[in-house]
Amino acid sequence: MNDKKFEKQVIRDIDKAKTDLASLRDDAVTGLNRIFEQLTGDTQKAVDVAAKTVNETVGQGLSQFNAKVQEVVDKVPGDLGKKAIGYPWVTVTISLVVGLLLGVILKPGRQPQV
Repeated sequence: MNDKKFEKQVIRDIDKAKTDLASLRDDAVTGLNRIFEQLTGDTQKAVDVAAKTVNETVGQGLSQFNAKVQEVVDKVPGDLGKKAIGYPWVTVTISLVVGLLLGVILKPGRQPQV
């Protein structure tokens, strides 16, 4: 084999090796993308199921809580429920004050220094 033929053969082999490596790289990237999409899909399904379960549980708990609060409000004379609906900012303020007072009463170690 003369030098010219040998050089052409080497160039062809290099080109073939480049093509094969590019193909392997593309196959590897495609495979990784497929695996990543599968993992992402599985994770998304798990998150969706967990979120749905939490929403149902929280919704059920809030419904029970609202029903009990409504029972208590119905027992209080003076249409407290209607007044609370008419003045929500007063209701929120009173709730915050009651919460702070309970916090001071139940956590005596955290009382402010006088």
